[in-house]
Amino acid sequence: MPDAIAASLNRILAMLIRYTFLLRNSWPRVIELAYWPTMQMILWGFINRFLVQQSAWLAQAAGLFISAVLLWDVLFRGQLGVSIVFFEEMYSRNLGHLFVSPLRPWELIVSLLTISLIRTVIGVGAAALLAIVFYQYSIFDMGLPLLAFFSNLLVMSWAIGLMVIAIVLRYGLGAEGLAWAVIFAVAPVSGIYYPVSTLPDWLQPVAWSLPSSHVFEGMRQVLIDGHFDWALFRHAVALNAVYLVLGIATFLRVFHIARRKGLLLNAGD
Repeated sequence: MPDAIAASLNRILAMLIRYTFLLRNSWPRVIELAYWPTMQMILWGFINRFLVQQSAWLAQAAGLFISAVLLWDVLFRGQLGVSIVFFEEMYSRNLGHLFVSPLRPWELIVSLLTISLIRTVIGVGAAALLAIVFYQYSIFDMGLPLLAFFSNLLVMSWAIGLMVIAIVLRYGLGAEGLAWAVIFAVAPVSGIYYPVSTLPDWLQPVAWSLPSSHVFEGMRQVLIDGHFDWALFRHAVALNAVYLVLGIATFLRVFHIARRKGLLLNAGD
């Protein structure tokens, strides 16, 4: 048993080294990680600066929009960190080669989630540091609640990413647009820049079924009231547990179908 665990850890490490080398040896990939978070941070930073001068409500919480956009990018970057890395294997028609090796599907999942964490920290971390320089605002001042928000959004992004790559694995790269479409579909009902109460009554239950809505409501409570709502945190964790299990189960099920039908060898089509 210890030998099997050690072998699994070695295979996971080998995959992480592979993905890290791909990232390290491609400066466009590294720049792209930080580019969009930084651009959004700059845009919303200026919007926030304007609105703080106009709105007494926003003046209570300096950096409210900057925090929102940085946390939104955790969700966005985390999902892309799972799906895009997997798509690169499909582009290069490498899935068949990977699974001729002793690599197991769950080991690939662990590798994808870990590299997603690394990519997200690089991309969002760079934007967060630049926010300190440009706007004298640090999202890190939130302290431990920031870790709770970051973790919940990252787990939600993993669940979405696994479901997206399962669909693409089953139906081919023609469905890869889902990697961009799905994440933006949840944005309007996640309450990123406004409270969930702003939504129509019939849409609010949909919003509360997403972990992201609980996270962003919790963020506003911390920034405006200085209070961390444990109920919102517990609801986000519970929903994430359901979504992550569903994402993993969906991927493993579709992977089994793809292996049985020989789709792994034609995954680049």
